[in-house]
Amino acid sequence: MQGRRLATTDELIAIVSPDSDAALDRLETWTDDRGIDCSVVDVGDDIDDAYDENRATLGVTLGGDGTFLEGIKSFAPRNIPQLGVNTGTLAFLARVEPEDVGAALDEVIHGRAAVDSRQQVAVDGPGIDATGINDVMIQHVPPENPIDRKITRLDVHADDEYVGEFEGTGVAVSTPTGSTGVSLSADGPVHYPVNNHTLQLVPLHTHQIGVRPVVFSPETELRITTRGQASLQVDGGRAHTILDEDDEIVVTGADQLAHVVRTSYDDHFFTAISKKLGWDVRDADGPDASAGGTTVGADGAAATGDGGTDRTTTTLAGPATSSGTDDPEPDTVDRALTIAKEAAQAAGDPLRELHGQVESVDVKSDKSDIVTEADHQADRIITTVIGNEFPDHAIVSEESARQTGTDSAYTWVVDPLDGTGNFAHGNPNYSISIALVENGEPVLGVVYVPETDELFSAVAGREARKDGARIETTDRDRLDESMLISGYDPDGTFLSHFYQESRGVRRLGSAALNLCYLASGSADATWEYDTYPWDVAAGLVIARAAGAEITDETGQPFAFDLETNDRAALLGSNGSLHPALLDHLERDTGLATPSR
Repeated sequence: MQGRRLATTDELIAIVSPDSDAALDRLETWTDDRGIDCSVVDVGDDIDDAYDENRATLGVTLGGDGTFLEGIKSFAPRNIPQLGVNTGTLAFLARVEPEDVGAALDEVIHGRAAVDSRQQVAVDGPGIDATGINDVMIQHVPPENPIDRKITRLDVHADDEYVGEFEGTGVAVSTPTGSTGVSLSADGPVHYPVNNHTLQLVPLHTHQIGVRPVVFSPETELRITTRGQASLQVDGGRAHTILDEDDEIVVTGADQLAHVVRTSYDDHFFTAISKKLGWDVRDADGPDASAGGTTVGADGAAATGDGGTDRTTTTLAGPATSSGTDDPEPDTVDRALTIAKEAAQAAGDPLRELHGQVESVDVKSDKSDIVTEADHQADRIITTVIGNEFPDHAIVSEESARQTGTDSAYTWVVDPLDGTGNFAHGNPNYSISIALVENGEPVLGVVYVPETDELFSAVAGREARKDGARIETTDRDRLDESMLISGYDPDGTFLSHFYQESRGVRRLGSAALNLCYLASGSADATWEYDTYPWDVAAGLVIARAAGAEITDETGQPFAFDLETNDRAALLGSNGSLHPALLDHLERDTGLATPSR
């Protein structure tokens, strides 16, 4: 989950342990001051009455690590991100101190916190079907007579392969988060939990010196068979059962991740284990230890050592834009590029979630509701993130009213869901398009494809990039060697007249994607019968930066006009192919009379 998504938070659910009154008072004062709803639930109680799945919810726990784990049980299945406030003692997981709760939450609602998605472990067997963020422990049941046998034997298979027989107190299957608990006590290694989606099988008090922990992927099915009665506990007893002899359980990585919110008021991971677990490779109060887990950079975004991304701000020093304007203001555009990427990726989260629902909807009105909700959620995230960081800029979005800033030269042009028809039918060819326009000319473009996690971007006058790597158009100049893409083609004229002349014409259903695929060399040309500004603003910057030539159907330079609602035809190519396209348009299709 992208931290920028938290900017749309409009509801808090607080799970509160006893003796947390002072922290709760601070929390409720903060929510009252900002007009955010806050529901309070005692630790151990269900949150169903407080939770509204149609609202952007943040979970907060007030307590120690036990309360934090109870929060995971309630929040993770509902995909709610969770912030832990420490009113306990050890509090390795809950790292925000009560006096910092307001400042930490301010970072959250401005989209400047990071979200660390943690691997969970799932167990299924007789009398148990549970999920935990720390570990699953299978141990010998203490005998009634203290002189009776005190060991257990467990057979373990990994998928279809026999791992072996473990003899001793038992075994633990831990996540990277749980590696600092029972696993560490049993001489297992500490796992850095950020972006670490593994499981670790740890023998407990083994009777063989050569038996060591083993690391598995979360997709591995660990089948554990008891050779006597055994006790099974998840996360220290939050789920538990007694297994009989020859019972089999299956332990694997849970599909649902737990989303843990980290702010600049959290300790770094290694600071936390130095302070609380005696990690003596470094001084707990040494260099960087007081900086917290997150630093807020010049772009206003969180960069963390425990779940975030390190970002820096550079200075624009390139040639004039392809439209002939002067260089954009360096700091603004560089910062805007970072914000646009983060906003697009944050908006991709709910689109992916809702896209997975449309295939199972049979009633047309219900499917329409899902698409409308997808548009709304993505638009709200993007416009909120941009508005937080650039309050003086105007925003034009296909899905919402024009938001006008001051006299700034900058306007953001947003299409939160380009390819709505594809989205509605479960097709993955849809995208998010975000552009920055300076004095009427697009100078920055970001297009994100949620289903494939592809991120296209460019600043006018620089290189176009896909996932950070440079992209450029092809150099083909013959129609019969070229692959073409068609956008809206109402009577099939372009398709029928170009299909036989080329290596094929494809229609993807997203104008922004068409321009990006032209930019990356996946196609040699693209045609759009008519476009709106938000359809093409970002794609224009990306395609031009990659070397594309963009004109109208007559061969005149494409005129981007943000002030009109009139549609405009667009012909884009790698440049080399453009003369052949225009000749064919003039000679055979009747679509245009090119101007030379």
